[in-house]
Amino acid sequence: MSRFQQGSLLKMKRKGSPDVWVFRWYENTTGERTYKKRTIGSVAEMPARRDAEKAVLSLRIDINAEIRTPERVCDLITHYRQRELTEERKAFATIENHLVLSRRYIEPRWGQHRLDAVRTMQVEEWLHSLPLAPASKTKIKSTFSVLYSHAIRYEWLAFNPISKVRTSSKRLREKDVLSPEEFQLLLEQLSIRDRAMVLLAGSTGLRRSEMIALTWADVSTVTLEVNVLRSCVRNRFGKTKTECSQRPVPLHPLVLNALLEWRKESLYNSEPDFLFPSIRLNGRKPLSPDSLLKRSIRPALERAGILGKQIGWHNFRHSLATNLRAMGVDVKVAQELLRHANSRTTLDIYTRAVSQQKREANSKLVEMLLPTGMKKLQHPSAPSQLLEATG
Repeated sequence: MSRFQQGSLLKMKRKGSPDVWVFRWYENTTGERTYKKRTIGSVAEMPARRDAEKAVLSLRIDINAEIRTPERVCDLITHYRQRELTEERKAFATIENHLVLSRRYIEPRWGQHRLDAVRTMQVEEWLHSLPLAPASKTKIKSTFSVLYSHAIRYEWLAFNPISKVRTSSKRLREKDVLSPEEFQLLLEQLSIRDRAMVLLAGSTGLRRSEMIALTWADVSTVTLEVNVLRSCVRNRFGKTKTECSQRPVPLHPLVLNALLEWRKESLYNSEPDFLFPSIRLNGRKPLSPDSLLKRSIRPALERAGILGKQIGWHNFRHSLATNLRAMGVDVKVAQELLRHANSRTTLDIYTRAVSQQKREANSKLVEMLLPTGMKKLQHPSAPSQLLEATG
């Protein structure tokens, strides 16, 4: 069985010139192992080791081109990163998510294990021991499972031990949503820019990565639509989450007016400019949604008296879905507005019945079940009526 080699990256000193990064590996020629090396670049060009590591990724692919069977989990991770975690195949956010979960959790614990030595129950017990939320454990399991699916695809293995691992993605608490009244109170506490941004998020359900990537050219004052063409994650622009996400979203005239009011105030208001640009970066990049949330939105929630709720940008999307359901909007229409790939996501993840709806549904059911004479039965707090009904 051939060994999937990582090679070694070394920093070597040079007299009279900056130190250099050198990558070494071995090749089997005429039955003998021969070490090879190649200078990657100077430390001045790549001061951090991680920069040099990125530079050798393609080289590792070349030297392992003839190797078919990784032996350890870390070898499989390396192969998966090189072949699958590329911008041609995956969105930037997906790449970052897989890299972080692999480096932080999977590789430290399982990296040196042979692929055929990883057992389902061992992984399950390990996941249960992690001090993380259920949803985070499920994401780690999913990433681990994808690695083994990758191995099966290359016919290195026939069975995925992670597929049988049991985890729960049940939330520790319900997602907080804003009622229409709370949303109005929040708007009263915001500046022109922040009000336009919250109105846009709350009325369209745009994801924050989609919203900050918008330019004024994406806003149509003729058709009253916003064209969602790209997303921005950590200042990296790429495709939207799904193809369904690229559908245009309707823009209410009042929301459009709020945007146009902000456009008059903005220093960057030409067609190619971002709707919400970073002043610090002279409009070259959009502003940081996390920074705005911390410095402006959450303090405004406190001033509005909306306490005890953890509100982030995605909560506006949840709030929209929940309020659409409270209005009795058809699930298919809600799905189209939220640009979900299927209605199950709309129902199972983004909506929840409000208490009043539950009470009304329960009341209708009880009235249907009870005999006519018992429908006069009232709450026990009204003793006279109770006696009359039972007399």
